[in-house]
Amino acid sequence: MSFFNDQVNAVQSRGIKLTVAVILLLMLVIVGGFVYRIQQPRVMTSIEMQVNGLYLLETPRNFGELNLVDHHGEPFTRDRFVGRWSLVFFGFTYCPDICPTTMSFLDRLVGELEGTEVEDTQVVMVSVDPARDTVDQLAAYVPYFNPDFIGVTGEFLDIHRFATALNTPFRKVPGQSEDYLVDHSANVVLINPRGDYHGFVKAPLDLAKMKLTYRSARVLWDY
Repeated sequence: MSFFNDQVNAVQSRGIKLTVAVILLLMLVIVGGFVYRIQQPRVMTSIEMQVNGLYLLETPRNFGELNLVDHHGEPFTRDRFVGRWSLVFFGFTYCPDICPTTMSFLDRLVGELEGTEVEDTQVVMVSVDPARDTVDQLAAYVPYFNPDFIGVTGEFLDIHRFATALNTPFRKVPGQSEDYLVDHSANVVLINPRGDYHGFVKAPLDLAKMKLTYRSARVLWDY
């Protein structure tokens, strides 16, 4: 009888130990999942992104073909947007304030990106003053902010058509000499890896907000 009781006690002991082990394992899984989730960057909804400055198009828009040239003198067509995310800013090299401020901001933003965000993000500045912003002028200006940034110029009508398609108007300020200025938007346009107009970040730009909204837009688009 004593032997039988010992056997029963042993079985019960093993059962208790197994139950405790399973409970501990489940707790580890739950805690691990919780820690993993809180370590992941928060993904905003489209409404939250809009509140924080990023306006996404309900349906990304094909803006047509391009016939421009980059600051290396190479053709810049719509294909240059395919396969990566693009942050596009319309400015000009003679701009006294908004343009250098925005270009410096975009350099800081790129420096804050992580992992694949860095590898598949390109920054493009499209000149709204092609009469003065030649290939050589852009080559001396754009890499100053970041050697990986791309400067783009071309014929005025081609640039104007591109800017209009991206809801980014500009115009030469009338009544000025050769040192004229150009009124233009300070927004940053977002183009997705299909090469479609995806949305825009409304100025004034905020580094923390744009980093989070840009990351959220990428995640939501992937799904």
